[in-house]
Amino acid sequence: MKKLVKKYEQKLCDAGLANFHGSFRPILGGLDNVLVWNREAEEIPLLEPIFKKIAINSLVCLFPAPPYDRIIHFLARRALEGDGVIRPRDCETRTFLHDLPVIERISPELAAQSLKKRKVVIAVSGDSKQGFTPPAVIAQGTVSPEQGFVSVSSVCFACFVKFFTDYLEALQTRTLSKEMEELFESLAPGLDTEPPPVPHLIKGPFSDPDQVYSAMTQAGQELVSYGLVDSYFGNISYCLDRVLFISQTGSSLDELTGCIDPVPLDGSSSAGLTASSELTAHMETLLRTGARAVLHGHPKFSVIMSMDCDPEKKAKCPDRKRCHIQCPEKRFIRSIPVVPGEVGTGPTGLCNTLPRAFEASDNVIVYGHGIFSLGRQDFIQAFSNLLQVETLCRELYFKKIETLKKGLKHWH
Repeated sequence: MKKLVKKYEQKLCDAGLANFHGSFRPILGGLDNVLVWNREAEEIPLLEPIFKKIAINSLVCLFPAPPYDRIIHFLARRALEGDGVIRPRDCETRTFLHDLPVIERISPELAAQSLKKRKVVIAVSGDSKQGFTPPAVIAQGTVSPEQGFVSVSSVCFACFVKFFTDYLEALQTRTLSKEMEELFESLAPGLDTEPPPVPHLIKGPFSDPDQVYSAMTQAGQELVSYGLVDSYFGNISYCLDRVLFISQTGSSLDELTGCIDPVPLDGSSSAGLTASSELTAHMETLLRTGARAVLHGHPKFSVIMSMDCDPEKKAKCPDRKRCHIQCPEKRFIRSIPVVPGEVGTGPTGLCNTLPRAFEASDNVIVYGHGIFSLGRQDFIQAFSNLLQVETLCRELYFKKIETLKKGLKHWH
């Protein structure tokens, strides 16, 4: 257990979600035959009683690093002025977290009460004499610290997406507060960065399963290291000799060794039982397009822009509460289709919306869910496309902000 809590502390730091040093390093506890912690911390007497109040195996307490610290603090404070809940609209939150409860301070009673119903709770407090105090994102796990790691990572992702989505909507509806504007202006300069170069990936086409496993493992590691996924979520596949090699459901994309399923396209094997929940969407896509590779990631601005809709038009839409699975509009970001669709199969599943959209482009954005990109021979072009689409979405976002601000000044 000691190795596990240290491992996920390191992962949080490597992902840029946590501080490497100081009093705001993450705190992780795991229950084996005894309760062990990754480090000593003054918050542990407040966290330890939670283990006795609810049936959990582990606990992660993250004090988010910038820019997540101020974003989550802002959203949490605003939630406490209402019903005490943050409600992100991205796909991962809808599917796994539902909503994010907020409490005033780290309290064993209040935290346990929230964690009985949700995987995570956010605790905020007033600023200390030393200055700004980051919120505490506390997540529970019933099996291992990995669950808490996933939850706190997803909170950072969801709150980032929500803040910038809310900011755009506030400009569109002329409801922008001074506090929100000041926070945006402090964050924006750090987000205007040049896209990184495409990593050196194994060149295809591949002729045997070992090459496929190596290429998929490498591509998965790079997706995580480039920050193109939420936590380590996403999926990846490659088709060779009528067999679809696909990452397993819930697998860590940066640790795919032993977590890739070979699924025959003719259904002659039960290997698909543990495969990604988006197996059918991958199969249908590759059969329809003739491509060999699919990469799926969750770059933040592609998710933000996928949810952008004219507020006046949205207010009149009968499907406005079902945008993520039943948007009636044909939508594009430049020439890239934006489609609805829920994870898995069913009448509103991605297996129905995603494959058809690839007839118009090698890239498709799913509402609130990220980008799917095709590779004809390997993962090189798919990875490059993913980076380019995210860069485009970020540029379009800030151009739209600039245009709206000019219009707002003219309106005033």
